[in-house]
Amino acid sequence: MLRSLLNQTSLTVAGIMSGTSLDGIDVALVRIDGCGVDAKVEVLHFESFAYEDELREKLKELCSIEHSDVSLLCGMNFAIAERFADAVLRAAAAANISLEQIDLISSHGQTVWHIPVADEANPFLPKSTLQIGDLSVLAKRTGRPVVGDFRTADMAVGGQGAPLAPYGDFILFRHEEKGRILQNIGGIGNCTAIPASASTDAHRLIAFDTGPGNMIMDQVVFELSQGRLTYDANGSWASIGFVDVELLNSMLADPYFKLPPPKTTGRELFGKAYASSFLATALERGLPPEDIVATATSFTAHSIARAYNDFVFPEYNIAEVIVSGGGAHNQTLLGMLRELLPEQSILTSDELGLSGDAKEAVLFALLGNDWIHGVPNNLPSATGAERPTIMGKLALP
Repeated sequence: MLRSLLNQTSLTVAGIMSGTSLDGIDVALVRIDGCGVDAKVEVLHFESFAYEDELREKLKELCSIEHSDVSLLCGMNFAIAERFADAVLRAAAAANISLEQIDLISSHGQTVWHIPVADEANPFLPKSTLQIGDLSVLAKRTGRPVVGDFRTADMAVGGQGAPLAPYGDFILFRHEEKGRILQNIGGIGNCTAIPASASTDAHRLIAFDTGPGNMIMDQVVFELSQGRLTYDANGSWASIGFVDVELLNSMLADPYFKLPPPKTTGRELFGKAYASSFLATALERGLPPEDIVATATSFTAHSIARAYNDFVFPEYNIAEVIVSGGGAHNQTLLGMLRELLPEQSILTSDELGLSGDAKEAVLFALLGNDWIHGVPNNLPSATGAERPTIMGKLALP
């Protein structure tokens, strides 16, 4: 099976993504011709499978030092892999594609904890990361070879293990005449700045995590609605509120925003504990729910715009910001970005022909494809790694 894969120049890959927003599993069935920066991609089918509320809350517990435990971690590693396998089976059936036609599954896994910078005071807390969703379980349940656990290889050569999306952003969105920023707004926000005419040199990219994406907004909405809502659909709740500027400015004073790239973050900084603390402060200030949601939304928008102004615009002339991820559906958030970035066109990746919901699953399909071809698939300029390396591990069915 593996020998056959190595000899193929065109592969059908199932890319699996489950992000920090913890909203569900995305599966993209992708036909990829070639490899590396010259790969050509055709999305055959995309489908998203939402997590039920109980599972989502268990994952939030798992991503919290205060509530996690080793038995839940051990069990969820297998349980999530079973969910990944079921998602691939269902996506293939919906696309009328047999499992035998899928050459490879490429899985991001589910991030539980991410330590981008070593704790110098504790030798047992080096730079490290943990994504669950056991690769062997996924391979045995589907009968297909699986590549996954990408981030650890980048960390092993000195990187932060993130962001990984810039590699695919470069392949899919580079433009000869326009400088572009690809802004994904999932649980965390991350950007890739690609200068015009960067036709072959991906190392000219600037890429990093801008800060919170949807995770603070989503958690606040969940708590304010007593669990009835998991997110602010279309930004409708935020649209009727007013931003508390003083509270917003105190949030933007977080030291993370001043750190120069490469840098990454996640639930360990902007997760449930942060959102609950923000909510408690907002309630103490007497803010009504709509103002709280508006302020959380503005926090994401300002953190993104500030990141560009501090680290991207001084280096590159940017004409377009292309937004993907769940945040691309939040019209209030997009409106705030347009106000903060009047000189750039704010688009969604859907407008350029690639579903913003599917993009990250497609990107991980590309990473798996390059693993098979033996092509380095990290970007040291984005992650801070000492050298290019081949990321990923293989599990056979």
